[in-house]
Amino acid sequence: MDCKLSNRLLLATNNPSKTHEISDSLQKINLEVLSLADFDKKKFAPEPPEDGETFTENARIKAEFWFQQTGISTLADDSGILVEALPGELGVRTVRFGKGENASDEEWLDYFLKKMKGMKNRKAKLVCTLAFVQKEQAIKFFQGEVEGEILEKATVPLLPRIPLSSVFLADGADKVFAAMSTTEKARFSHRGKALGKFREFIRSSNNKSRE
Repeated sequence: MDCKLSNRLLLATNNPSKTHEISDSLQKINLEVLSLADFDKKKFAPEPPEDGETFTENARIKAEFWFQQTGISTLADDSGILVEALPGELGVRTVRFGKGENASDEEWLDYFLKKMKGMKNRKAKLVCTLAFVQKEQAIKFFQGEVEGEILEKATVPLLPRIPLSSVFLADGADKVFAAMSTTEKARFSHRGKALGKFREFIRSSNNKSRE
C-alpha cells in the first residue's frame, strides 16, 4: 500500500452501520480512516448508479468514483443476501428489494419476513465484496461469505441500514450479527471475513515496503 505518501483511507459508504463496523475492524492498522460524512458531498459530482450485475462490479463503481473525486485511497463495500427460497430476487438488488432503498429498516424487514413466512427452507448466504483503489496500483478485491438461516423474527434491535443483521443466524453461531462484538463478527460475518483479508493485505504490503 502507498502508505508512505498518505496514511488516509476513505470508506466509500453512506451506511452508518457499515462505517462503524469497518472502522472498528481497522483500528489496529496505522491508517486515518475517513468516511463520506467527513466531506461536503455537494462539492463532488453526483454518485453513479450501482447498476452492476455482481457485487464486485458495484464495489468497483463506488471505489473508483470516490478515489477519482478525492484522490484518497478508497475502500468500498457491496454486499447482499442470496436466499434459496427466493432465487434471483435479492443478491445485488438486496437494498432495492420489496419496499425499495427508500424504505425504512422496519418496512424493508417486514416485507422480507412476510415473503419468507411459512417457508420451510430458510437457508441463505450473505456475501460481501470489498474493492480497494489506491494511486498507481491495480484495484484489489476481497470477498467474504457466510451461510446460515433466516430467523422468523428479529431477536435484537435493528442496526441502521443493515436490518438483515438482526434475523440472519450464521452456521455455527449462537447469536445474530447485530448482537455480536467486532471480534465475533470478524470470525463469523461475511464483512468480517472480507475485512480480515484486507487487513492481511495491508500488513503484507507494509512489511514489503520496509524490506
